[in-house]
Amino acid sequence: MARVIKGRVRVASAAAAVSSLAVLLAACGGSSSGGSGASSSSGTGGGSSAKSLSFLAINENTTIPTTLTSLSQKECAAENKAQPLQIKKQAQGTLDQQLQLLAGQKALPQLFISANSPDLTKQLFDSGAILDTGEAATSAGVSDDVLPAASSSIKALYDGKQIVLPTELNIEGIWYNKKLLADKGISVPTTWDELTAAFAKLKAAGVQPISNAGKGGDGWGITRWVGNYILRDQGADALKAVKDGSAKLTDAKYVADAQAIADLGKKGYFGKSPTSIDYATALNTFMTGKAGFIYMGSWALAAFNDPKQNAIGADNIGFMSFPTVSGGSGTADQTPANVGTALAVSKTAYDKDPATQAWVKCIIANYGTVALRDSSQITGFKVASGVTVPPLSQDIQTKISNIKDSVLWFEAYFPTKATTSSQNNGGLLGSGKLSGEQFMKTVSADLG
Repeated sequence: MARVIKGRVRVASAAAAVSSLAVLLAACGGSSSGGSGASSSSGTGGGSSAKSLSFLAINENTTIPTTLTSLSQKECAAENKAQPLQIKKQAQGTLDQQLQLLAGQKALPQLFISANSPDLTKQLFDSGAILDTGEAATSAGVSDDVLPAASSSIKALYDGKQIVLPTELNIEGIWYNKKLLADKGISVPTTWDELTAAFAKLKAAGVQPISNAGKGGDGWGITRWVGNYILRDQGADALKAVKDGSAKLTDAKYVADAQAIADLGKKGYFGKSPTSIDYATALNTFMTGKAGFIYMGSWALAAFNDPKQNAIGADNIGFMSFPTVSGGSGTADQTPANVGTALAVSKTAYDKDPATQAWVKCIIANYGTVALRDSSQITGFKVASGVTVPPLSQDIQTKISNIKDSVLWFEAYFPTKATTSSQNNGGLLGSGKLSGEQFMKTVSADLG
């Protein structure tokens, strides 16, 4: 996996990055003029083309540069001849600061990895530095090449705007060991009550029911359970209501929903010591047959399809949506999704440069096929027929293609401080050492 996706939450430095953005953007003056970060062949602005297509990548993700390079050699060869691809790399931890610096200098490259912080990406867009790629795709006639699930996820993050390109699309849910469940006489659960009954049966048989990490920042493996239970109980807008201020995490309903997960921890369903389990260990526990279920995103397919890592075999792994909750208003077809590492486009560069426009159109039309074909990467773009992928990946790709609406993860609307607080305390909740009320109070205190 190129970058462990925790719902676009990455580095603590994002908070400092966002706080100084306004100062740097004061020098930007919007996107009506200025450079694109690549020198123009004529230096005259509107209608001229840069000598190269500059792309700012991050060291931690190799799939996007690999895919763009393949496109430059094949599907987008004509676009690359007109404007050769040039890749520069940046450490993920300093990406946000670099984007601020470049934005302040009116020197953003034509393409770049979107900011670690969704708040920073939104502020760059509001300043006029980032292109509305949804509008651009519509104008270019390739909007149908963006999957509805990807568009829905992006718009949910960015106030109804599709401002990044979904070079990843991860759906999330509960993966299960088919043989283990069958051996214990357990049918695939469709409701929360059936799921907890399955947990109890596995625990009684000496099998750990759930394998999810709870160590430090990897506590997101448990907070995902909290967020999904809230969405199934109170409906798809329950977390947005907290963002909008019409509800609080400390309200009785939210506390009760968090307590439902704390109850799993009290019963030992997450294992003996979730706070000592990191992401890699949790994944390994499931893939070696020591646990019945794991909540995870489709980014784990790379590990599931690797026989060197997956001792139980990919054909023994099933995927189920987070189940419905009795009396809840949420439905099982509301699928948690995120676009992981995404691409942003400089508005200035795109607006003035026909060659860049042609490149972006070609990427939207072809990226999904090439990424799946060459890197087994599921993206938010349509895929041409005839691409051969492992059966489990194909199953998930089909599910993604059929998604019309998606929901976000627990911390999606949180500022960095609250996200860190939530994920660092997730393990304590999953071990039963922290009550739902204590957990929600702790996180709520950092919402600002």
